[in-house]
Amino acid sequence: MKNLFSISISTLLLFLFVANVSAQQWSDEQKAVWAGVDAYWKVSMTDKPMDFLSYFDDSYFGWSYDNEAPSTKADAQKSLGYWTAKGKVVYYIITPSKIWVNGNFAYVHYYYTQVTESADGKPNTEKGRWTDILMKKGEKWMLVGDHGGEIKNDD
Repeated sequence: MKNLFSISISTLLLFLFVANVSAQQWSDEQKAVWAGVDAYWKVSMTDKPMDFLSYFDDSYFGWSYDNEAPSTKADAQKSLGYWTAKGKVVYYIITPSKIWVNGNFAYVHYYYTQVTESADGKPNTEKGRWTDILMKKGEKWMLVGDHGGEIKNDD
């Protein structure tokens, strides 16, 4: 029994060591880009969610799974205005998968889960993935493109 306990503890410690070694480590550049992504997601939960548009460069073209073609910053403004009038984001989690940085350009692949609440208080949970394409202007990472959206289950 004592040997079984020792083997179990050793196996657990080995597993934790291997998991920690294989965990992704982000460079300072990658952390700065991710902080920018987190900053514009946080805006969605404020009383001024349209401020999210301040993270869109004028050259922006994005392509949501829901759209037939890429859209401009003006299209994003129209869409965001529509959705923020219908409800608000009350909770989200974003998890990076890959962050690539080269000078003033970066892309970030990540997963998200968000809960929105309609005007009548009904919650809706959405899960999906995005790729954000970013360009640094001054000290701010700006969206110049993105692609993604909700991953719908056909259950």
